[in-house]
Formats: sequence, C-alpha cells, structure tokens
Amino acid sequence: TEQQSCKKNQNGDSLIFTKNQIQLLNNIDVEPKGRRLGPWERSFKELVSFVREFGHARVPYKFFRNPSLGAWVANQRQSYKRHLKGDSSSYMIADRILLLKKIGFEWECNTSQPWDRSYAELVSFVQEFGHARVPQRFPSNPSLGMWVSNQRHCYKRH
Repeated sequence: TEQQSCKKNQNGDSLIFTKNQIQLLNNIDVEPKGRRLGPWERSFKELVSFVREFGHARVPYKFFRNPSLGAWVANQRQSYKRHLKGDSSSYMIADRILLLKKIGFEWECNTSQPWDRSYAELVSFVQEFGHARVPQRFPSNPSLGMWVSNQRHCYKRH
C-alpha cells in the first residue's frame, strides 16, 4: 500500500493524504505564466485551497466561508454532464476536466457524505468540545452541523 501522511487542517483535524496526493496538490500550476487569472482559474484556485484544508473537493452548495465556491462546484458538475451529452453550451474543456480530476473532483457527488465519515467527524467534534451540540451553521465544517441536525430530525421521526 502507498504510504500515507497526516496533515492538520486549520481546525487541527487530521487529514490523511497519500504522498502521491500531496505531490499532486503541490504540483498544480494554478497561476498561468504571463497572464492574469480568469474567473474559472480563480475559482479553481479557491477549490484547490479547499481541498488542501478539508481533504476533499465536495464543497457544500452553501459553504459558509465562500458561498460562491459551492455554486461554482455545482456548475462544474452540470457543465460536465452537458459536455458528456455533446451539448455545445458546455464550457467544460479537456484541460479543465484534467485539472479537476487531478485534485480528486467527484463528477457524480451526492451532497451528503457517507454516514460513517460524518459520524467520525462528530466523534472528533465531541473529543474537542466535550459535547455533540454542533451548531447547524458550524463555520469550520458546515456539512457536519447540517448532518447532525438531520440525524436528530430522523431520530425524532422514528
């Protein structure tokens, strides 16, 4: 198996990356030489920063710290679907597809992450804060707050 490295994000949470994944993230040339970043490149650069911090490219649609990034990610998925259908209105080109694939972009992404992963994030939250009362709009992990809220709602229904 490939060796893994542990990196801490801004919240102090451990993220597991393979050495190859770390190298890929570090090797991405986000800033084209000799010209200013266009809107797509700026958003891609923001996505790379998100991946470095959170360890994945599944940006919540209403990401608290950067609402436009979640919408941009959703637009990339829609544009890619149009591209696959041969729709000429798609602005998705091979270079963009390659860049997104390099950072682990998921083209078919259910907005909710697997239950086990969210549960592990909740366990980490409890270890850090001593309780499981995650704010619904928890800035450092917006999806966790929504997940906990949803779990409580489902529990009450049953």
